[in-house]
Amino acid sequence: MKRLLIAALATVCWSAGSASAAAPEATRTEVARLLDAVEKSQCQFNRNGSWHDARQARAHLQKKFDYLEKKKLVTTTESFIERGASSSSMSGDPYQIRCPGTPAVASAAWLKGELARLRK
Repeated sequence: MKRLLIAALATVCWSAGSASAAAPEATRTEVARLLDAVEKSQCQFNRNGSWHDARQARAHLQKKFDYLEKKKLVTTTESFIERGASSSSMSGDPYQIRCPGTPAVASAAWLKGELARLRK
């Protein structure tokens, strides 16, 4: 009986911890809109020296968001940009975005600009 009570208490504590793992709903919605903008942009995304299309960029950034959210490291869209969408966690190299007819720019700058546009 005592083991059952301890297991139940552990489950409740784990569930409560898991509930707080998610970023705020408004942040998750905003990040989803930002990633939609990346995918629809027709821009290319450079990570670790290789260029990827917008669909691949979105998929990669979604994986990074999911990982950071699981680790409770996303509180705002800006925190996602800073922690997950600005540079490679493997090499530390900054990500770049290159849109048709424009030179490559740091992904952080492009994403912050796009975020500002989305918030208007």
